[in-house]
Amino acid sequence: MNALKLIAQDSLKTEVPQVDVGNTVRVHVRIKEGERERIQIFEGTVIAKKHGGVAETFTVRRMSHGVGVERVFPLHSPTVAKVEVVRKGRVRRGKLYYLRDRVGKAAKVKEQIR
Repeated sequence: MNALKLIAQDSLKTEVPQVDVGNTVRVHVRIKEGERERIQIFEGTVIAKKHGGVAETFTVRRMSHGVGVERVFPLHSPTVAKVEVVRKGRVRRGKLYYLRDRVGKAAKVKEQIR
């Protein structure tokens, strides 16, 4: 197990963004189209964080033309170029799967006031 942990340490990013459940984030994803590579931005609310270490992932949900779209991003993946926190949300749960059933303003997360 120690050998696996040593290999995993090399794959970890040194500067990891603070991604918390409830935050609205803007994820910059590298997309390869043939020979070219471009960056696509996916903005939404973080509804879940899972696992830990190299396998850590976070799920981002947004509404696109009235349809809910969710994407799971590996935190330490080289395809995730950058993660910007747009708003900090105030939540009392670890997973916000209940937002899937909400419509309109009820699906919003209150902003954390500091």
